[in-house]
Amino acid sequence: MSNEAGIATTAAEPAPAAEPLPHGLGASLPHADARAKTEGTFPYAADLWAEGLLWAAVLRSPHAHARIVSIDTTHAREMPGVRAVITHEDVPGTPRHGRGTPDRPVFAAEVVRHHGEPIAAVAADHPDTARMAAAAVIVEYEVLEPVTDPEHAFEAEPLHPDGNLIRHIPLHHGDPEAAGEVVVEGLYRIGRQDPAPIGAEAGLAVPRPDGGVELYLASTDPHTDRNTAAACYGLSPDRVKIVVTGVPGATADREDQGFQLPLGLLALKTGCPVKLTATREESFLGHAHRHPTLLRYRHHADAEGTLVKVEAQILLDAGAYAETSAEVLAAAVSFACGPYVVPNAFIEGWAVRTNNPPSGHVRGEGAMQVCAAYEAQMDKLAKKLGLDPAELRLRNVLATGDVLPIGQTVTCPAPVAELLQAVRDHPLPALPKDTPEEEWLLPGGPEGAGEPGAVRRGVGYGLGMVHMLGAEGADEVSTATVKINDGVATVLCAAVETGQGFTTLARQIVQETLGVEEVHVAPVDTDQPSAGPGCRGRHTWVSGGAVERAAKMVRAQLLQPLAHKFGMSTELLQITDGKITSYDGVLSTTVMEAMEGKELWATAQCRPHPTEPLNAAGQGDAFVGLAFCAIRAVVDVDVELGSVRVVELAVAQDVGRILNPAQLAARIEAGLTQGVGIALTENLRAPRGLVRHPDLTGYALPTALDAPDIRIVKLVEERDVVAPFGAKSVSAVPVVTSPAAIASAVRAATGRPVNRLPIRPQAAVVTDR
Repeated sequence: MSNEAGIATTAAEPAPAAEPLPHGLGASLPHADARAKTEGTFPYAADLWAEGLLWAAVLRSPHAHARIVSIDTTHAREMPGVRAVITHEDVPGTPRHGRGTPDRPVFAAEVVRHHGEPIAAVAADHPDTARMAAAAVIVEYEVLEPVTDPEHAFEAEPLHPDGNLIRHIPLHHGDPEAAGEVVVEGLYRIGRQDPAPIGAEAGLAVPRPDGGVELYLASTDPHTDRNTAAACYGLSPDRVKIVVTGVPGATADREDQGFQLPLGLLALKTGCPVKLTATREESFLGHAHRHPTLLRYRHHADAEGTLVKVEAQILLDAGAYAETSAEVLAAAVSFACGPYVVPNAFIEGWAVRTNNPPSGHVRGEGAMQVCAAYEAQMDKLAKKLGLDPAELRLRNVLATGDVLPIGQTVTCPAPVAELLQAVRDHPLPALPKDTPEEEWLLPGGPEGAGEPGAVRRGVGYGLGMVHMLGAEGADEVSTATVKINDGVATVLCAAVETGQGFTTLARQIVQETLGVEEVHVAPVDTDQPSAGPGCRGRHTWVSGGAVERAAKMVRAQLLQPLAHKFGMSTELLQITDGKITSYDGVLSTTVMEAMEGKELWATAQCRPHPTEPLNAAGQGDAFVGLAFCAIRAVVDVDVELGSVRVVELAVAQDVGRILNPAQLAARIEAGLTQGVGIALTENLRAPRGLVRHPDLTGYALPTALDAPDIRIVKLVEERDVVAPFGAKSVSAVPVVTSPAAIASAVRAATGRPVNRLPIRPQAAVVTDR
């Protein structure tokens, strides 16, 4: 009897309630596309297909600089299966394209300015046929001497109708006669880093019955790409549509526009869908890279180590075309002194054209190059003064209310001292043991190091800063629409998910504001209003702000009838865990009950406060907001072989507000790992302008074996009052700062100057042991 009763009682008990899924701001929601990527259903452009599909291939220049004598497409056109061959003669008018400054042709017509510049494109019924037909296009070149040294670009013959000088910024701040008791100088070189997107660059163009075309691309700035494409096709923007496919990560502009544009031209010419998947070599040759940079510095300080004056010359190699070089130079010049108080600064910056591969926007552009230089100068200054490197930095750090060398007052939170103290005081990692079982801890990996006695440990520091959003008067605006029907919310916003987590953030914003669990973010295309490019953390700020405002407008629509019914204002009602309650407890209902039979929607914009261009003296309120980071690097260096192992990176960062803890940590860790590549391995070499080894064998990306232990020591949540949610971007500033910190640690281990990135083995060898 008792057993039966016990069974009956157990059966009648309700099952334990499932733990509610986390939602809202501050929760670690998983990426919205995580399941699709793991199941293989994520819509990458390389997987697209259409009825009647043709395949495209592009013929690219084998020379860095040459005059085009003739182009003969006869043999290519006569090949079986070839449907179209196009050159500059098939482009209506003489349109130009390019991120930032439109100065490059769709196809080279009279002169080739860089290795890999597009000459012609082919559409055929099979990808192999298209490639063979492209190779069959006969181009007669008169090879010219390339200009590959940016210092020679000032006196060289013009490489472009607009000349070789893209921009010159002279920054004058303070007293030019000021001088310090202690002076250190340095010459620094930063190599060419490639964004190296892991996913293939691909696209599909489909002609429309109205004579227009639709482009399916992994674009990070679809509206700009649409307008550029329309101009190059001789069409109005309303006849070109871009549908954004899945973006397999982006640390820069995801797509080369010179890769996109031939697709639409071929589709319009053939009347058929056309697809192109770039090879890895084409990716390296086509898209923009980080600017190789030459930097000369002179720092003045008093006997106590307080900075008196900084003088610098910064020369950016823009490659053959301008792209975003003017913007990159502004960032480099503005942040040339770093997050330090410098009462007198005199900086000269230039961006010039050469016949090298094109340079453009890559995460932390401009700020990364100067960070490596000014932090090397701080190490030199500390050594000359006999001070601890961290102590010297603490004596000079920037804080809220200080003035940048461009004359702009820092109004946002700037807890630089707090960040540096946090990484300085964090316990150091244990020293490796000299036993065979732990040999893998040594530089070079298993069997890759010399004698353990040749290994020295070094500790170094880096302080970095970046700007958020655009600069110098850029109109930063985004539009979003939030709809809710039957308790399900939908967000429409043209902010592209590039891996930064915007779609997850949009879901969290709507969940928190409206108290609904199910939130969908619609796919992005150019039928939606523009949200701008996906860079510098701008979608967290601008697009997230637009989503929040639209959601709050829907919230008001939802609460207004209830507030009116009970004779109170909507401000006295709150939504928590899917329930609507009043301050006095009189009203209590669920969001689902309040929503019954209603369809609500609202559209809103977010536009941050305006900025202004730098004037003739390099002065102006050029930036909306700033983010800061401090990193302590610990490295082991084999001073006989010059091999370097990054043991640990300890990071402290001001993040404003943590919106998604797991996502934020992942972004910081990814940025730090990218910085390891910049510091030690990544350098796209182009002797005489010809890209050498344009593949992932010759271009060494850091792998999991190269990734150090990463310690996120401190995240300072001091909200920026002008930013939606008070949050700051988190991805770029670790990329900017970690190479400088690693170089600082190698200097500490070896006593060598280390004035070039990536660090070559010979720079870390100690001969006078």
